[in-house]
Parts: sequence; structure tokens; C-alpha cells
Amino acid sequence: MRIALLLVTFILLAQFSSAQTRTLDSVDRLIKNAKSDTARINQQLVKMSIVGEISLDSARLLALETIKDCQRINYVEGEIEARGKLAINRGVRGDYNQALENILAIEKLLPKTKDEISRGRYLYVYGTILSMQTKYDSALILLTNALDIGERLDNAKLLKGVYQNLAITYQMQSNYPMAIEYMQKALTRAEAAKDYNSQAYLHLNLALTYRGIDDTVRAKTSFLKALEYGKTEGLKIIELYASSNLASSEIDAGHLDQGYNYAIRAAELGKEVGDPGMEATSLSRAAFVLGKKQRYAEADEMIDRALVIADSSKQPLNIYQVYSAKGTILLWQEKFRQSIVYYEKAFDVLKGSDLYTAEVGQTYYELSTGYEKSGQFQKALGAYKMAAGIVDSVRKKQNVREATEITKDFEFGKQQNLLKSRQEEKDAVAHARQVTLIIGLLLTAMLAAFAFYAYKGKSRTNKLLETQKTEIERTLEELKALQTQLVQSEKMASLGELTAGIAHEIQNPLNFVNNFSDVNLELINELQEEKNKAPNERDEQLERELLTTLAENETRINHHGKRADSIVKGMLQHSRTSTGQKEATDVNALADECLRLSYHGMRAKDKSFNAKTDLILDNNMSPINIVSQDIGRVLLNLLTNAFYSVAQKKQLAGDDFEPAVSITTKQQVDKVLVIVRDNGNGVPAKVADKIFQPFFTTKPVGQGTGLGLSLSYDIIKSHNGQLSLSTEEGKYAEFTIVLPR
Repeated sequence: MRIALLLVTFILLAQFSSAQTRTLDSVDRLIKNAKSDTARINQQLVKMSIVGEISLDSARLLALETIKDCQRINYVEGEIEARGKLAINRGVRGDYNQALENILAIEKLLPKTKDEISRGRYLYVYGTILSMQTKYDSALILLTNALDIGERLDNAKLLKGVYQNLAITYQMQSNYPMAIEYMQKALTRAEAAKDYNSQAYLHLNLALTYRGIDDTVRAKTSFLKALEYGKTEGLKIIELYASSNLASSEIDAGHLDQGYNYAIRAAELGKEVGDPGMEATSLSRAAFVLGKKQRYAEADEMIDRALVIADSSKQPLNIYQVYSAKGTILLWQEKFRQSIVYYEKAFDVLKGSDLYTAEVGQTYYELSTGYEKSGQFQKALGAYKMAAGIVDSVRKKQNVREATEITKDFEFGKQQNLLKSRQEEKDAVAHARQVTLIIGLLLTAMLAAFAFYAYKGKSRTNKLLETQKTEIERTLEELKALQTQLVQSEKMASLGELTAGIAHEIQNPLNFVNNFSDVNLELINELQEEKNKAPNERDEQLERELLTTLAENETRINHHGKRADSIVKGMLQHSRTSTGQKEATDVNALADECLRLSYHGMRAKDKSFNAKTDLILDNNMSPINIVSQDIGRVLLNLLTNAFYSVAQKKQLAGDDFEPAVSITTKQQVDKVLVIVRDNGNGVPAKVADKIFQPFFTTKPVGQGTGLGLSLSYDIIKSHNGQLSLSTEEGKYAEFTIVLPR
């Protein structure tokens, strides 16, 4: 599903704010009781940050008032900070001209002050505005320069914002290791300062990064934590972005109703805080859900509302997301030429930007489909190549692996202790070097005397290390061999299930062949007896009837023989080693065959077993390119597990329970769905997340290797697809395979 991420790149009105424990009332009291104009203005700057999280327009008016106050008393540093906040405020509203006007005004003010923090703030604000405009390469240069100033002066207020925006900019470029590194630096400072405001922003952006590396569990946890902070701290913008992204997460997971509710709430919050870009994008998500439910009239009405609001926001990323969503909804309705218009408008908005995400790549794929269906094959090829190039470069395996390692290495709650430990280690090393140097000067002669013995000791140590290395390598080879044996064991177990099903299914045609052969032998004997009679005693009518019956029986024998032959060929097709070559495959036929084989396999093991089987096929399904043997193994594994589950439940529930297993196929615009569902015992919630892990099994000891679902998951991943589980303990389990077309 293509749902573009809404990033919290540009809600940074609070980056220079103090802790949110001070309410507006207390800040107002500080302003009223300030003993100097400078102190009063400093408190107005704090208030501006707090107000900015409630109303962008109110924050703008306060910024303009503060700038006038600064000019009246010639408070240059205060005016620079106020204009920086105003520039970001205007950037959030998409008014980049006013944002740049304030940045130019800051440039003119810088020569009037020697305050390096003001220069760092200028670089930070300018970099943030460029990042808002999706000019990420230029933004990184400015933000990195701001980082140098902040770290050199150890200015916590400046570093807080710089760390976050560097992380977000790297995140937008799919550089997840760098994004996580800077977010964790920012989170370490925020936790130490008990700055719940910043923690809210950081948990939100960490959630987005986790989504970028497909860690949906951590992503949802962080989104919910950010939403909680947003509500308790009164940060409506956090609540807005958390709701919007939870909408995306729920829609991606197939929870359309929950996603719709989050999207509508986000749209309401966007309107409330005066963020038209977010309001429009959230409405587009709700329209997306309506389109998925084929409620096209409602979807069209809502997405058209979103288009009007998006155009007024002047925010490229939001406009792109809404226009591409409109294109998708039209594509689902097979209005291909109309969809092309909106896709092209979406990409026009991104011209000159550095935005190359997986979502952009997916949009190019959809545009390619629109071109193809409308007969514009050259353009279709161009869009397809563009999509493939973007998707291939966005998320390299090494990038994701490094990001995951960094995530594991950092334990947020212990970060301060880790930093302290590292510093102590450095101090200890420095001290040791000094001591060693002194001792070395005093004992040079003594060390020379012992050199020979040291050499001997080193030789022994090297031999020991070599022995240990050899032992470790041998153990590693044994583990690899064991892994291979376990995988082969799982494949053989699968083949055993298949063979049992074949044997059971082939029994019927063989019984027919045997029965008709026995009858024909009797008919031939009877015909021979009639032929041996004298001519005047033979019954020609009987002879003709016997010959006719013989011919009919031979036809039946031939039919059932061919049926047995096709069953055996099917078994050979499934059991042979996969070549890894994809070929056009009828998914409906494959599903039908696997359902029959797995059911007969279960019946072969337990002749008393019976179950209702439903085959729900999409008759419009066209062949797709897959490795049919591999996908067949996946289906057999899922179906065998389903029959096992309902059989176990039948033993406990007795005659009141009717086992039922179904397999459903669905064709969509850019993918094919195969759904295996059973009404068995389901999977306990506490272990559902582990179900695809190697060696994990819910079956009793000795009844499973724990590799079936793991291998199935890997096979689907190798097809660039998805394998997911939906379950309720005691009621059902449903596995969904998604394969790209």
C-alpha cells in the first residue's frame, strides 16, 4: 500500500522553548514582573514557542510584536531569535517568501553582533527552511555548520534543534543510520533535562524512522508514546502528527476503520492549529480508505476538498501527497487518463527537490500503470525505469542493517551512563599512558633483559589463539551443517505431507481403474464363451451389448488413468528442486491444487477427519510471474497448519464444532492477495509477533521443526511480497500473502 509518510520535519516552533512545565499563565507573570526590557523580551520569546504549539497565527502576531520591541531597544540578539521563529512559522504555513525575507533580515543583523549563538541560530533556521522545501543537500550543509557551533560552545538550546533537524533531513533521504544517531543524541539530552516537550517530538520522529526500516512494532509504540506526550503536555501539533501517522500505520496494516478515525481526527487538529498542509494530507488519507472500500463517490468528494486546501498550503510535500492520492483513487476506478493528470501534477510540485523515497518510487509505478493502460507505452517504460531506480537506491540492505545495529546498540535509558563510562575509559587510558611512559624511561634496561622471555610467551599465546580460532571455525561449520539439516528436515516434512495427500487422492482413480478392469475381464470371458458357441446358438445382440460395455469401461479406465497421471505430475512439480526462475503462473489453479493436496494429506493421517473447505477465487485473476514451486510450498505449509489447528480444536470441542478452512484469491491494481483462513485455535497474542522466527513453534515437542513459517516468510520476501498474520486466540487465524504484479 502506498501511503506517504508525514514527517515532523517542520513543526519546530518549539525548538528553542524552555521546559513545558511552565504554563502560559506563569510566563505571562514573568513578563509582567520583568525588571528590564531585555528580560521581558526573553520571556516573550519563550511564550512564542508555547503559543506556536497551539496556534500558528497567534505565534506570528506575537513574533511581530516582539521584533518591534527588540528594534525599539536595539536588542539585536533578541530580534535574530524572534525572526528565526517567525521564519519557521511562515515555513510551516508554506509562505516561503516571508520566511526568506526574515532570513535575509537576520543576515543584515549578524554584523551588528559578535554572538556566535546568533550565527548558529541563523544557520539552523536557514537549513530548516531549505529542508522544508525538500532541498535536503543544501540543508545538510547549513545544519552541519550550525552543529559545529553548537558543539564547540556546548549550547544545549541550539543543539536540541540542530540534532532533531539533522536527523529528520537524513531521514527524508532514507539515510536511517545517521537519522537514528542524531535522534538518540537529542533524546539523551532531552531525558537528562526532563524536557518532555522535546521527548514528544523525538519519539514521533523515531517512530517515522522505524517505519522507514519496516520495524512496525517499534514504530507504533513510539507513535502512541508521542500521542500520549502530546495530550498530557498540551502539544496539539504533536497530537496532530502522531494521529496522522497512526492513520498511515493502521491503513498499512489493513485496519481501515481505525486508520480512517485517526485520519479524520488529524484533519480536525490540522484545521484547529492552522496547518492546512496537514489538514489536506489527513483528508487524503481518509479519502484513501473510502477508495479502498470502493466508496468512490465519497472518496472523490473528500479528496477534492483536500486538493483545494493543499493548494492553499503552498507546501510541496503535502501537495504532492494529496495529488498522488487523487491519482491512486482514479486508478482504482480505472480512470487511467484522468489519474495520469494528477500524478504528473504531483511530480511537477517535486521538481528541483531532493525527495527520493520509496513512496515516490511507488507513485512512479502507479503512473507507469496509468500510461500502460491508456496505451502510452513509451512513457510507461520511462516511469517504470524511474520507479525501479528510486526503489533500488532508497533502502540498500546495508543501510537497513546498520540502522538496526545502531538501534540495538543504543539503550535510551542508559545513554548518560554510557557516555560517562566512555569518558572515564578515555581518562583511564590517558593516565595509563603517562604511567607507562614514566616506567618505560626508568626500566628500559630491565625490559630489554626480559625481551627474550616475552617473545617466548608471545609465541605460546599465538599458538593458543590459533588453536582457539581453529576450534571456533570447526564449531561454526558444524552449526552451518546443522542449520542445513534442519532446513532440509522441514522440506522433507513438507514433502511427506504432500506425499500423503497424493497417496490419498490417487486412491480414488486407482480404485476405479481396478474395478473396471475386473468387470472387463468378466465381460471378455462371457464374450469368449458366446463366440465359442455354434453359429445357430450365438446371441449376436448380447455380443454387441458386451462389446459396447467393454468400450465404455475402457473409456472410463483411460479417464481415471489420466487423472492419476496428472496427480503424479503435480506431485513431481511440487517436489522437484526449485530452479528459482519465475514464470507466468495461474494462482487460482495453484491454490485449488494445494487445498486439495493438503486436505487429502490430513485425511490420510486421520480417516475420521472432515472439514468444510472453501475455495473463493477471483475469476478476473491473470497469471503473475512467480516461482510456482516455492509459492506452492508456502501454500501447502499454511494450509497444513490450518488443518492441524482445526483438527486440534475438533478434538477438544467435539461435535459442536465444524472445522472450516478457506483459501481466497484477490487481484488488485498492482498486487495479488492469497488469504488462508481457518476457524481453529488461533495464535496467542503473546507469541503472535514471534510466529515467523526460525525454530519457533506452537506445536508440541516433536511435532514441528519451527522452520515452516520462517521459510515461507523468506520465500515471500524473496518475491518482494509480504506475509502477515491476523488472529484471535480461540477463534481464527488468517495468513495473508501479498505478491506484487
